[in-house]
Amino acid sequence: MKKEEYVEKFAPLVKRIAYHLMTRLPASVQVDDLIQAGLIGLLDAANHYDGTQGAQFETYAVQRIRGAMLDELRHADWLPRTVRKNLRQIEAAISKLEQSLGRPPTESELAQELNVSLADYQQMLLDARGHQLVYYEDLQDSEGADFLERHHATDADNPLRILEDQGFRQMLVEAIKSLPERERQMMAMYYEQDLNLREIGEVLGVTESRVCQLHTQAVARLRAKLREWLES
Repeated sequence: MKKEEYVEKFAPLVKRIAYHLMTRLPASVQVDDLIQAGLIGLLDAANHYDGTQGAQFETYAVQRIRGAMLDELRHADWLPRTVRKNLRQIEAAISKLEQSLGRPPTESELAQELNVSLADYQQMLLDARGHQLVYYEDLQDSEGADFLERHHATDADNPLRILEDQGFRQMLVEAIKSLPERERQMMAMYYEQDLNLREIGEVLGVTESRVCQLHTQAVARLRAKLREWLES
């Protein structure tokens, strides 16, 4: 198949991935910007695809498309600094309480630790819709050296490469298993069953906004668990 044919055939894939990402991004992010970045990723995939390596083009293209979109988000710095600061505080509170309690803390316990009301804590979660598992700055050490440059020889500007590390994948699996049951169920429906937020809300019997809160909290729990590995 020619490069132009790959692009024409898989262009709808770009749109599907963009709208899937948009369900957990703030309103300030424009879907057209993601689609444009994704199309560049698709073109890159078509230019570099080698069918002799055994990988299906769609599998290869998905990584390139998502990588291009996440790179665009990183450059745009779409998550406000104040929201990022709140998320860091939530992660620190989760880590502290898990060590002292020996279990995942509840929302009420986290709100108390942060010295805010439960409603304010839940609003913090909602404001942080689009919270990522891995931020680009997480991949730098104290001296500014890039994790990806230290561990991978190629494509070092793509945060998705971190997910190719076997140690990270294994720790991520264990971290997901440690989530409270409801959050673990929500993550499975979203990432494995590809349900949208409204559909997940219908299954759990909660609103779409509540699903957003649960997603942000689950990701914060995972980041708290994985921080030691990310900083090693």
